[in-house]
Amino acid sequence: MKKIVAFAGFSLLAVGAFAQTNLQVFYDFGKDRKNITSTLEMFKADSWGSTFFFVDYDYSTGPRRDIEENGDKPYSGTYGAYNSYFEIARSINFWEDSSLGDLSAHVEFNAPLGYPTYNWLVGVEYLLHNGDYSNTFTIELLYKTFNTKFTESKLPLQLTFVWGMNNLFGIEGLKFSGFADIWGEKHNGWADQDKCDKSITFISEPQLWYNVGQFFNCPNFNIGAEVELSNNFALYNEFKCNPCIGVKWDF
Repeated sequence: MKKIVAFAGFSLLAVGAFAQTNLQVFYDFGKDRKNITSTLEMFKADSWGSTFFFVDYDYSTGPRRDIEENGDKPYSGTYGAYNSYFEIARSINFWEDSSLGDLSAHVEFNAPLGYPTYNWLVGVEYLLHNGDYSNTFTIELLYKTFNTKFTESKLPLQLTFVWGMNNLFGIEGLKFSGFADIWGEKHNGWADQDKCDKSITFISEPQLWYNVGQFFNCPNFNIGAEVELSNNFALYNEFKCNPCIGVKWDF
């Protein structure tokens, strides 16, 4: 899951650009994964705020050991797309010229394919930035619904951090971006039910991109790496670290 371009896009507003779309393709080196993920992201600002969405697709490159271990034999040899995740968010801010210009209302919907859960999130976000918006850090505090029989929460709040740094260490075209989500939930789908009552779910995906296309008159092309960090996420009641390498094309 990705949600980075929405806030990196604020730096584009400073130079007059109002829309950004990119396609990322990653290979996941994580244990028992070895799959490819594509992500299509879009961010667009307007006079009332901004809209952001992304769609992830996971593609299997061979038999999935984690499915085989769960006894789900019919899908263990599947090649091609087998999982998807969709997220759309709207930030509302028509008071950007006031003293509260960095504070926005936030409405979001997300839903995965392959897991019986979807969520609405409503709350606020606050943007921290330098003078030219080349470095941004956003904090979100959101009320989160749990629309499934498998998850519930006594404190249904999610805290989200999103950051973007352009020309890192003064190197032209080097970008560091990412996000981190933290929330609490009881997950009734785990095999180890003893760990269900006390669960803090965490997921973060820091990315490092370098615009290699600048050297051969193709500024749209980037190469990079990502580390998917998670704890008690997506039916796994443990910490996961999945390194990835990939390419990105900015439209």
